[in-house]
Amino acid sequence: MAMNFQQFAVAGVQQLSPYQPGKPIDELARELGLQEADIVKLASNENPLGASPKALDAIAAVMPELALYPDGAGFELKRALSEKLGVQPAQITLGNGSSDILDFMTRVFVNDGDNVVYSQHAFAIYGLCAKMVGAESIVVPAKNYGHDLVAMAAAINDRTRIIFVTNPNNPTGTWNTAGELDAFLAAVPERVLVVLDEAYFEYVADADYPNGLDYLDRYPNLVITRTFSKAYGLASLRVGYGISSVELADLLNRVRPPFNVNSFALAAATAALSDHEYVAASLACNNEGMAYLTRQFTELGLSYIPSVGNFISVKMPEGVDAMVVYQGLLQEGVIVRPVANYEMPEYLRVSIGTDAENAIFITALRHVLSTLSA
Repeated sequence: MAMNFQQFAVAGVQQLSPYQPGKPIDELARELGLQEADIVKLASNENPLGASPKALDAIAAVMPELALYPDGAGFELKRALSEKLGVQPAQITLGNGSSDILDFMTRVFVNDGDNVVYSQHAFAIYGLCAKMVGAESIVVPAKNYGHDLVAMAAAINDRTRIIFVTNPNNPTGTWNTAGELDAFLAAVPERVLVVLDEAYFEYVADADYPNGLDYLDRYPNLVITRTFSKAYGLASLRVGYGISSVELADLLNRVRPPFNVNSFALAAATAALSDHEYVAASLACNNEGMAYLTRQFTELGLSYIPSVGNFISVKMPEGVDAMVVYQGLLQEGVIVRPVANYEMPEYLRVSIGTDAENAIFITALRHVLSTLSA
């Protein structure tokens, strides 16, 4: 009889299910016998323009060093980030994606029996991190699909160690203003760490959107996380970073695995930071695509959650199962993201693509909805 190793796993891990990413293109191609070139993937909030040309050149330059370990300290990337952001290199923690920083935070500061606070409809990894260390999750009901920061501050108790705030939020695209964040940070006890997840901040143009860096000097309990996966188009390289006080960064770096960011990621991210034309083109593409999709949703009579990210969540018509629409879109060669696991079963999240990809999606959506209503 085979040994049941689940009984020996950490209690929190026994309760976990593997994270489910957006369906890969090659998987759908295998399942339906489609050509990969004919499939449009709008499921994972990736940059539809591909990677920065400067990043690609940097990767090619590093290729001869493939047999060598990367710079474990990430000196050049930290220096570039330091110059761009106006912080000390010692305030930066590099991660294999910004999710690495979230994991470090819980491992360093949260014990079995403690709790973390986050919003309903927020990034799923917050709860996963909490369970892995045996902590309780306090999930605060959302307000209009966004963070209710007043209620989140009120949810803090003696066992709260971390409170996660995503601005803008994924998968809803909602965001909190500078005034709301000001009041929230002032209300959080200094002993409670605030993680401000700004994975999509580059896409926000609203004048009242707060830049987390403006709060670092006033709030030593604040950690900001950012990524190169979205606006910089480096999702496959998995490189992100945290910005905090020197003291907090020192603690996070104590649990950071050696060489957690590979040489290609370090070189590409450093180069991408200086590719201002690429970032501007990415934002323009996103703005045009968002405007197009929202117009089309309105024409189709579909409601949606206004978003400032590079994605939008659209609600299916009354009586129409979102999963049925999702499956129908797959048959059309279009991959979007169901978000029932975020307590939004009637919605589908759609990443903003190129003009051509967005048009293909809308054509497929019209066809699927018309078929279901026939």
